[in-house]
Amino acid sequence: MEYSLFLALGSNLGDKQKNIEDAYQKIEERIGRICSFSALYITTPVDFQSENNFINCVCEVATSLEIDSVFSITREIEIEIGRTAKSSNCRYVDRLIDIDLILAGDLVINTPGLVVPHPRFHTRSFVLEPLCEIAPEVIHPVLGKTIQQLKNDLKLL
Repeated sequence: MEYSLFLALGSNLGDKQKNIEDAYQKIEERIGRICSFSALYITTPVDFQSENNFINCVCEVATSLEIDSVFSITREIEIEIGRTAKSSNCRYVDRLIDIDLILAGDLVINTPGLVVPHPRFHTRSFVLEPLCEIAPEVIHPVLGKTIQQLKNDLKLL
């Protein structure tokens, strides 16, 4: 059965726009049809120091794959594009590509290897801005608010 999920992509090394385009192509080949995608947003790094700004965006993908498979494939795509390590323990570094699974319908998962919805996306404007562009009425399955409401809440902080 097909469902929609949202992926957030970011790059702050190399040819950033090409990294995003390469990731989109691989997502379409291996995960599912990209139904919509946001504009590209230029943002400064969050939670670490770097002279390299990011390009961030969000896409909606229609897929029939199991969520664990989607997660594994996003990791494979990151490695293929040149990512050498995932951030861990809130220690972030520059990267050629980052693909985060943000939402997957009403699915809620909280395991050591996978948390959906992404546990911090509602606190990050670099995810909420592009997500709100393509899916303002989607409801966060845990917080019970629309993406537009979450974006508005973030601006109040």
